[in-house]
Amino acid sequence: MTPDPSDILALDSLLTSEELALRQRVRDFTDQRIRPDIARWYDDAVFPLELAPELGELGVLGMHLKGYGCPGRSAVEYGLAAMELEAGDSGIRTFVAVQGSLAMTAIHTWGTEEQKQEWLPRMAAGEVIGCFALTEPAAGSDPSSMTTFARRDGTGDDAGWVLNGAKRWIGLASVAGVMVVWAMTDDGVHGFLVPAGTPGVTATPIQQKLSMRASIQCDVVFDEVRLGPEALLPAARGLRGPFTCLNEARYGIAWGAMGAARDSYEAALAYSQERLQFGKPLAGYQLTQEKLVNMLLEIQKGTLLALHLGRLKDAGALRPEQISLGKLNNVREAIRIAREARSILGGNGITLDYSPLRHAANLESVRTYEGTDEVHTLVLGQHITGINAFR
Repeated sequence: MTPDPSDILALDSLLTSEELALRQRVRDFTDQRIRPDIARWYDDAVFPLELAPELGELGVLGMHLKGYGCPGRSAVEYGLAAMELEAGDSGIRTFVAVQGSLAMTAIHTWGTEEQKQEWLPRMAAGEVIGCFALTEPAAGSDPSSMTTFARRDGTGDDAGWVLNGAKRWIGLASVAGVMVVWAMTDDGVHGFLVPAGTPGVTATPIQQKLSMRASIQCDVVFDEVRLGPEALLPAARGLRGPFTCLNEARYGIAWGAMGAARDSYEAALAYSQERLQFGKPLAGYQLTQEKLVNMLLEIQKGTLLALHLGRLKDAGALRPEQISLGKLNNVREAIRIAREARSILGGNGITLDYSPLRHAANLESVRTYEGTDEVHTLVLGQHITGINAFR
């Protein structure tokens, strides 16, 4: 087999045959089902709901979870899938993360046996879409300041809840069959399952986005929403509940961002080899080669970092600050790569005929959600100094 000139470090040699096969299946899916239509979906600001059951059949929904119809694959395999899907578009990878790393993980980790049986098999198959309602209009990076409140409704074991409040930037909320909602109570933060159609819930898609256009994010309002006792996720106590899920999503982002970066690099490389300027290909100029080399350096390093995190995770040794390092570094570098790739494409690079500027726009959202650069910087700062600088 001829070596891939873009895999200078021979990173593929660090993957097992099963991991390579899984990556190829997801890569083929991306080539066949995402790339042909992504420019249109992005331009029309449409999320293709028809992909949900196909992604379920592909085995990437709740991919890292075991039982209840979930695939039970390794952390590295999930990371490889995230990378290939985000090479297609961040919006598609985000759907998989919201469904599996956030909503399904919350139910799998903190739910009752009845809740798991009711929701997880259908979510793994893509028959039911879930969402994860944590962020609020005035409480983004500081979820401890949430004002959404659930008060007890009645007394004794049969007492239910009444939910009031608002959430913002909630992915998939308008199409979700079940919402995982985090709310303050008299006993601290708790999680609740709110099925679609519950009276008092209004989910409104956010319009005129400049990023993540082939995706759905919503404002959600809860107005005297009455829930039975079975709605409570009983094992989730305090912010550890949502943060456990967020770390799963952040881990996937470290991989996914490298997919967007790689796709941007490959688009620029191919264009530079075909586009003639002053009598020779753009790729023949020193400045262009420097740009391509710098991109590839960061892609190789970022992919190696993501793989190392995956091996740690599979060994049960991955720590939150390591996830913060991966998310902070890989998304930051991916944005730089996408922007630099656009510069090689010249004026043509501002059209949807080419992927880098779409990736760059999407990555601005990826850079913000699941912890901003600033939040992850302070997580790492606290780790190395022992001083909490958040407040």
